[in-house]
Order: sequence, then C-alpha cells, then structure tokens
Amino acid sequence: MTTHTAARNGQRVPNPPAPAAAQPTSNSNPSVVRPTATITTMIVCLPDELSREPLTAHQLDPHFGVSGTLQPRFWAKPNLYLWQLRHLIGRTKAVKNQPEYCAGGPAKLLQLTGMRHAAGVGAGIRHQLWQQTVQGTRPAQPWVTFHTRHLTEPTKYSYEQAAADFWQQPRISAMRAHNAANVGTPLAVDELEMLQAGIAAYQHYSAMTAICGDALRTAEGANLAPASDAFANRVTYLEQAVRYLAGIENTGQRLVAVSL
Repeated sequence: MTTHTAARNGQRVPNPPAPAAAQPTSNSNPSVVRPTATITTMIVCLPDELSREPLTAHQLDPHFGVSGTLQPRFWAKPNLYLWQLRHLIGRTKAVKNQPEYCAGGPAKLLQLTGMRHAAGVGAGIRHQLWQQTVQGTRPAQPWVTFHTRHLTEPTKYSYEQAAADFWQQPRISAMRAHNAANVGTPLAVDELEMLQAGIAAYQHYSAMTAICGDALRTAEGANLAPASDAFANRVTYLEQAVRYLAGIENTGQRLVAVSL
C-alpha cells in the first residue's frame, strides 16, 4: 500500500497502512523537524492591472506561480444586476433555492458573511455527530504529532510505524467505523485536533476556513499560510487571513479560489 497523503476527507493524514514492526527508541534529543502544511485551496487576490482573460483560461501559473484550477467556492450575493454578474469569475449554473457559486470576483459582490455563517452552522451539526461517534473513547493524538516524530527520527521511527500508530488509536477507529457505515455524512479524520478543541472552536475554524482556504496570496504579492497542519498554526494563519479579507470585504478588490 502506498503511503502518500490521502484525499479529503482525510487530506492531511496518511492512508491506513499495513501494521509495521515497532522500531527501537533512542535517548538522544535530535532537533525537531515539523512537517509543512497541506495546501489544497489558495485564495488569490488579483492585482488591479491583471485582466480576467487569463483567469477564464485557467492560466494561473504564469501570473502567480500557482499551478491549479479555479474553484467555484464563493457565493455571489443575491439579486445582483446583470452588469454585476459579468464581473464574477467562474460562475456555475444557478440552482433554485441554492446560492449561486463562483470562483471569485470583486469582494463586495461575494457573500462572505453568509458563507461563514453557513459553514459555522454546519460545523456545529457535524460536531454533535462526532461527539456521539467517539463517546467513550480517549482523546487521540493528531497525525501531525506522529509525522513530526518520524521526520525528527526517520531511521528510528518509520513512516509506516507512524501511520500505524495513528490509525490504531480507538478514537480514530470509531471515526473510521462511522465513515464506513455512513458514506453520506463522513467525519474528517484530518480535522481531529479541531474537533477535540470543542464545538465553538470547531465552528470558528470551519467558518474562517470557508472563506480563507488553506493559504492566501495578497494583492501585494505576500503569501499567508500556516507553518504546519497543527491546529495552533492553522489558527495563526486564519487570524491573519480573516483580518486581511475584512479589510477588502466591501471593496472592488477581486479574489479567486484556486484548487492546487
């Protein structure tokens, strides 16, 4: 079985591996090596001088050094005029009684507040389901803990052993059992640390991530991103990204979501 990073749900954790033999430990204290953050969605704020033609052609790499495709992540504000709709980027076909999705456009035409609210409400429902699923199990260590140990001592603690130790935790097994039995309502194993932080923390995390993605490139060319997948590092990134988006939310500054 391969040990590459799995896709969502579980984009920041490895695929379940075959059991591996335990490796001997060492009494030495090597320098801690932390894994880099997993970035699958980037929010890109567009310079004013950039025309929309390269965006409609999905030619992002020459302009931003970003290899990816536009992602219809944002909600357009309701009841926009036709001339306003023309400024949206990557609009999808509207569905009755559903928000109109687009890859981006001027911030003032996007329903960022509504997106945050909906994501927070959905997160509250998922957290209640998660609590029922893991009731009676001990708190588990997130994948980043095992991955960090492997990177710090790769010859003494293999990737295979790290992955096995992660997946063998009872709380993780409970989540996997739920996902196997309920394909339509999966619990994201890669959000374990966020879920364990409590319902309010998980709602805030989900609400901010809905509009900030995993990384953000400002109109000035600065890149904001978490230092690792640890919850504390993701919160640091979200603080910076939310503050930046709040400053442009009611302006004509264009932004797009990109799947990497």
